[in-house]
Amino acid sequence: MANTFSQIYIQTVFAVSGRLSLVTSDFKEELHKYITGIVTKQGQKLIRINGMPDHLHILIGLRPAKALADLVRDIKSDSSEWVNKKKLARGKFAWQEGYGAFSYGHSQLDTIVRYIENQEEHHRGRSFRDEYLTLLRKFEIDFKEEYAFEFYEQAETLHS
Repeated sequence: MANTFSQIYIQTVFAVSGRLSLVTSDFKEELHKYITGIVTKQGQKLIRINGMPDHLHILIGLRPAKALADLVRDIKSDSSEWVNKKKLARGKFAWQEGYGAFSYGHSQLDTIVRYIENQEEHHRGRSFRDEYLTLLRKFEIDFKEEYAFEFYEQAETLHS
């Protein structure tokens, strides 16, 4: 009997709508566990999850029969609904439209896992905007900066 064998590792990155810092330490761990459950129930493997109050990184072992776009859509919609139902965030919680997806080989897993685990350290001296645009450039993804995400610190600077 033939089987499908694969190693597909994808890091997804997405932001809270309006880039608001709504993911507080009060429920961050619970949110990560909830998202892990979403990924697992869909037959995928969540390898590492972490983020900052305004964005999230998830490293997933993806099976080839699952469309990444469907998985990310479900993660974002289900987790938003859960946060709102439990009233964990100030105001209405939602993830911003769009996401980044970056693929890695097995030999790169230790490095990317450490990177995701150390988000707090990385962001002491680096904005999410800088981090995200650097990833897009590193992976040679064609993009227009004005469509990458809604980066409010840039808009504030332009309107000052």
